[in-house]
Amino acid sequence: MRVLLVEDDVSLSSFVEKGLREAGHQVEVTENGKYALTLCMTEHFDVAIVDRMLPGLDGLSLVKALRAAQVGTPILFLTSLGGVDDRVQGLEAGGDDYLTKPFAFSELLARVSALSRRSSLTSTDTKPQLTFGDLVLNLYEHTATRQGKQLDLQPKEFRILELFLRHPSRVITRTMLLEHVWDIHFDPQTSVVETHISRLRNKIEKPFGDTLLQTVRGAGYKLEHRSNEEAK
Repeated sequence: MRVLLVEDDVSLSSFVEKGLREAGHQVEVTENGKYALTLCMTEHFDVAIVDRMLPGLDGLSLVKALRAAQVGTPILFLTSLGGVDDRVQGLEAGGDDYLTKPFAFSELLARVSALSRRSSLTSTDTKPQLTFGDLVLNLYEHTATRQGKQLDLQPKEFRILELFLRHPSRVITRTMLLEHVWDIHFDPQTSVVETHISRLRNKIEKPFGDTLLQTVRGAGYKLEHRSNEEAK
């Protein structure tokens, strides 16, 4: 599984991360609620483990924001706030399970595994491809087609397009693209994003006489089909 761990207690975070990795899972760790929100909006996780008290954005607000954005990642609250009202608040905010500190790691691992199994059983997204109109991205074969014609995409272009197809009509910021595609968490002061978007547009739009990647001034880009007349 790919697990997101959102915890600002460094020693606890290290302990949980080590245990999850030893159990064979991939783990992404952050202590900041706002950054966790960005990660969940732009990347896929099988389960998220979230503390209630976090810098940047508290755990409750984080989960509410994710559910409002229709992000369905299973979420386990891991927190010292263990009162009945606290647990009810967490579950009503959109959490799927609630475990209080201190805890036994074996129980945490069992709950994480149970959430992942439950999610896989109820998930309807079993297709190995993403589609948007006549644009098809095959994630297993790593190929892209439009109107049945093969698109010659470079690896970074493929990842950019995958991000847009996972979030159609949602604004994807330049920062999100840098973090998701290049794993850069600062502004490199270059036009690398703009250059790749331009190249991608030439491949998925120009030969077909319409536009798909729309510029949202001051915000970023979004995937939305428009004819050339509409785009003017």
